[in-house]
Amino acid sequence: QVQLVESGGGLVQPGGSLRLSCEVSELSLDYYAVAWFRQAPGKEREAVSCFSNDRIRYADSVKGRANIFRDKNTVYLQINNLKPEDPAVYYCGTDNIPLQCSPSWYVHPYDYWGQGTQVTVSS
Repeated sequence: QVQLVESGGGLVQPGGSLRLSCEVSELSLDYYAVAWFRQAPGKEREAVSCFSNDRIRYADSVKGRANIFRDKNTVYLQINNLKPEDPAVYYCGTDNIPLQCSPSWYVHPYDYWGQGTQVTVSS
């Protein structure tokens, strides 16, 4: 059974940084993309970033402030200069077919999701 476990969320001051982790089991990230999404209260889930071996993508909301990278079967999302619009529950997702981060990564219906990790930005 494919599982994704997010961690690394917490309380950060505006302008600070946070590194989120998404550990994936039962799936080789050599062939599968992992995408990060976020959802704030009362808002729709929003795409943040996607990692695959031959393509990395960022949403405009985090471009220039985020870095996504992989170490073995964990995908990390670091967001710098956290802003008031960044607080949300952050989720990572992946698919059950080999997939790279396509141009439509932000609307792709990923099959597996983690439980999410809360990010709060406050002074």
